[in-house]
Amino acid sequence: MNSLSPLPAGAGALAVPPEAPLPMPVQDFRAPPAGGPARRLSPLRVWLARLVAFGGTAAIAVIGFWQMLETFGEPTPLQIAFLVLFAPTFAWVGFSFCATLAGLFAPRLTTPAAPGHARVAVAMPVYHEDAAASLGLLVALARELAAEGMAERAEIFVLSDSRDAAFAVNETLAVAAAREMSPLPIWYRRRTTNEDRKSGNIADFLRRWGGRYDQVVVLDADSILSGATIRALSARMEADPELGLIQTMPMLVGGETIFARLTQFAGRVYGPMIARGVSAWSGDTGNYWGHNAIIRTRAFAAACGLPRLTGRPPFGGTILSHDFVEAAALCRAGWKVRLDHDLRGSFEGCPPTLLDMAVRERRWAQGNLQHLRLLSMRGIRGISRAHFLIGVMGFLMSPIWLALILVGLALSATVLLSTPEYFPNAYQLFPAWPVFDSRRMLWLFVAAMGLLLLPKFIATFRAWWRPLAKNSGGRVRIFASALFETVLSALIAPVQMLVQTRQILEILQGRDSGWNAQVRAGHMPGWSTVLRHHWSHVALGVATLLVLWRFSPVQLIWLTPILAGLILAPLTTRLSASPLFGRWARMRGLLVTPEEREPPAILTEAAAIARHLPAGVAGREGLLRLGHDAALMQRHVSVLPAEPQDLPVALRLSRVTAAAKIAHAASRAEALDYLDAAETDALVADPALLASWAALPA
Repeated sequence: MNSLSPLPAGAGALAVPPEAPLPMPVQDFRAPPAGGPARRLSPLRVWLARLVAFGGTAAIAVIGFWQMLETFGEPTPLQIAFLVLFAPTFAWVGFSFCATLAGLFAPRLTTPAAPGHARVAVAMPVYHEDAAASLGLLVALARELAAEGMAERAEIFVLSDSRDAAFAVNETLAVAAAREMSPLPIWYRRRTTNEDRKSGNIADFLRRWGGRYDQVVVLDADSILSGATIRALSARMEADPELGLIQTMPMLVGGETIFARLTQFAGRVYGPMIARGVSAWSGDTGNYWGHNAIIRTRAFAAACGLPRLTGRPPFGGTILSHDFVEAAALCRAGWKVRLDHDLRGSFEGCPPTLLDMAVRERRWAQGNLQHLRLLSMRGIRGISRAHFLIGVMGFLMSPIWLALILVGLALSATVLLSTPEYFPNAYQLFPAWPVFDSRRMLWLFVAAMGLLLLPKFIATFRAWWRPLAKNSGGRVRIFASALFETVLSALIAPVQMLVQTRQILEILQGRDSGWNAQVRAGHMPGWSTVLRHHWSHVALGVATLLVLWRFSPVQLIWLTPILAGLILAPLTTRLSASPLFGRWARMRGLLVTPEEREPPAILTEAAAIARHLPAGVAGREGLLRLGHDAALMQRHVSVLPAEPQDLPVALRLSRVTAAAKIAHAASRAEALDYLDAAETDALVADPALLASWAALPA
């Protein structure tokens, strides 16, 4: 077995193992990629899947455009605008259907019988997270990896980017306790600065310790892979020396609110079929979602040192949606990137409320629009460009859909408020009758709804004949859940359309999304909060309803779902964020997933372990407890790494000023009152400062 290099005597008391540097050069995407495996032609199966996905989408778009043109006859300028907006909308709906259909060509994936010998690191970046919950997941994983026979070649890293001192203390205390419960080493590193966010966090880890490991499993703070899944991923990667990254399809778990349960049910029932389609047409030029994946350390380091984009945010600066770019960088260097859709031991949490999802989507929208600047990356693969464009269109479709609705309303208003000119030419013998084929328009609407809903119903019926239905409450309940999800999603969709449109406008105006901690556990917002977010949506819905009721009641047939979503937005947002209604749905067997009825062992054990880890304490109370309890202070100090030789000047100054303020304080609480955020951060990272502070009276 290729076990990890032995640690020096006393290393068990260190925060991190000895460094094993690995070069990770910053890439110049205008230059040819660094050398990697030779590119190979994709197999016929992949090309057939692409023909179905992209060729089918093109055919649907052309047919839809032609039929709409026939509906209008000789189009007016306003009708031409409608056609221009209708074509991408109809194509987008068609792509969701065709990409799913491409799953018929998905590969049959297997795991080699030999377990492999690669040295594996499990890296979990954290930023202001619930430390006990995250460390509970890691300890449970460590036990499963040991049971899988990987104890001698696997280690775990907690990569902290937290800047709040109280969160940092919560992390160190949780890590210190977790180490006593884990059969594998758990290392902890907190960066002195968090440049380039998550991509910079992983890059710093690889540059300092990447040479110690052959493969790295990247997690999120609320995600986990089972030990058996990591063993399979490692064996699959080791069996194919050209594989640079394998992405899994995470299953959403732990949802308590209606919104979270809705999201995880949709992911569980529809997700596997969608993943098969993506796997089929992506082939070995797949995508990366930033977590729940395994990377080949040296390939990633050689190809994925991301540059900063020129200019200021939101289009310049740090690449936010770095994962898409890293996958494209691996592929352009000749490495394979693959989505292994068959592995089920992959789990992650989901946003608890619609408002929390909107916050995440704001950052994703900015990151995806940045990708437009990278389409000209030298050596980029065509499918990598497709991944970029699909991500961009996922957000641009909202303003396109909104514009389509507004142009449609303008067309209706034009018909209602204008008198047709039957003889525009004085010498015209026969009248020019206005052309509008309402029957053709109806069939186009039916076709769009069919393309949109058919994949959901196929996935639902597919689940009927699998154990999924039995483990989700039976066929009747899974069908009722699918209907419930469809209705609620239809109510949420118009609100998301307007929210995403506003986000796109903010980005175009130059507003940066910033970097905030993820909300993992939400609560039902008050009426004042939802009304502040949705009053404009309600006003728009009511105004449109009144105008159409007065001038064109027939239009309400088509627009009722959208108007209902806008008018009911405050109620939908508030009730969908309620854990009480989530429990009500679960008691009635709605939106239940197999992972709820039979929780995976790793999640059950992680929850039990988390209850035995130190609970996080916020604010100054989280810091004062170190001074009150010498044992806690010792645990905290035991996880602090040695001070780096190249400590930035600003941090050195913070330590100097913190020492001066502590020396003049009359008590520990008074010292904390004197310290600013940077000085408090310096305090919790320096054992000498902590000793001076702890020596003060309480």
